[in-house]
Amino acid sequence: MEYDLISIGAHPDDVEVGTGGVLIGLNKIGYRTGIVYLTAGEMATGGTPDIRAEESLAAAKVIGSDLIKTYNWGDCQLFDTYERRLELAALIRQYRPKIILAPDPHIGHGRRQSHPDHVAAGQIALNAANYATLKKLPIRGEPHRVEKVFHYFLPPGKVPDFVVDITDSFEQWIEALKCHKSQFLNPEKSRNYLWSLESMARSFGIQAGCKYGQGFYNAEPVKIIDIFDLVK
Repeated sequence: MEYDLISIGAHPDDVEVGTGGVLIGLNKIGYRTGIVYLTAGEMATGGTPDIRAEESLAAAKVIGSDLIKTYNWGDCQLFDTYERRLELAALIRQYRPKIILAPDPHIGHGRRQSHPDHVAAGQIALNAANYATLKKLPIRGEPHRVEKVFHYFLPPGKVPDFVVDITDSFEQWIEALKCHKSQFLNPEKSRNYLWSLESMARSFGIQAGCKYGQGFYNAEPVKIIDIFDLVK
């Protein structure tokens, strides 16, 4: 079964935080989207791998994505290696997405943006997308070319290359985030994460002239034919 877009995160909830509103909007209009986590999130302060897996399934149901895959590559031990690239490239060949979303592969400032696992996840995704095209590598499946890899979890101060308006999906996005109770509704945590994420969505929205948005970075120019596609 092929998917139009696959969103990749280092930990359970990364995809929902950075791209959940986008996935909801795409699923509503008929695109097929998938969610891939590279670790089980076992080093998080709240929850266990089993609890986090249950929360991820609940969130995916709210989002409408029917593919959810979790690798056990080690929370806080995630590195961009040849073996990881091959494994993820095999998944890319299997599901053949046109677009991949992944964390920004560059180190930024701030605890969330500069988590080493986020950086590694972005690097693995980029390299795996390249490996998926190379027919001589020992990878299962027929070669496949991903059209674009876009990045989320932008460092503070980095202006997004584009913002997706998620205003119509905002309430459903918050509902999906609340499925991750161990992370966002945990009384042992003093920080109000949902407020922070809503503020982030407002900030991206303000930059793009909408109420709520999710921002992305694109390492390569986007080819267009009709310049008016940019103002629709």
